[in-house]
Amino acid sequence: MRRWVTRSPEETRALGRELAGELAPEGILLLEGELAAGKTVLAQGVAAGLGIPANDVQSPTYTLVREHRGPDHDLIHLDLYRLEPEQAAALGLEEILTSPAVKVVEWADRLPFELEGAVRLRLERIGERERAIEEW
Repeated sequence: MRRWVTRSPEETRALGRELAGELAPEGILLLEGELAAGKTVLAQGVAAGLGIPANDVQSPTYTLVREHRGPDHDLIHLDLYRLEPEQAAALGLEEILTSPAVKVVEWADRLPFELEGAVRLRLERIGERERAIEEW
C-alpha cells in the first residue's frame, strides 16, 4: 500500500501527473474521499500527465462523464457523486470503463461492481491545504 501527503493543490496535481504514467494507456483510477478532498485536483494532474490541459478537467458532477482527447492517450472522467449504486448499475458503466482510454472515477465507492486491476485511492483532508492519499 502506498501513501502520500501533499501540501498544496500543485503537489496533488504533480502526484496525478506521476500516476498518469502508470495508468496509460487504458488504466482505471478509482477515487474516494469526502467533498473537497482533492479528487478533481488529482484528476487534473492525471490529465496533465496525458498531455491534456489540467484546466480542461472540471468536476463533471452534473454531466456524470466527460471525455478529453490527448495527443497520445484519451481520458474519461466520471463523477458518481449524485448517484446511488443502484442508479449507477442502470447506466451501463461497464462499457465506458472498458473504453480505450485512461479512466478516472470520482466517488468510486458508488460503483455497484469491482474493477480488477484498478488503482484505488482514498483522499483525506488533514489540514487546510494538506491531503493524505492512500492506495488500498
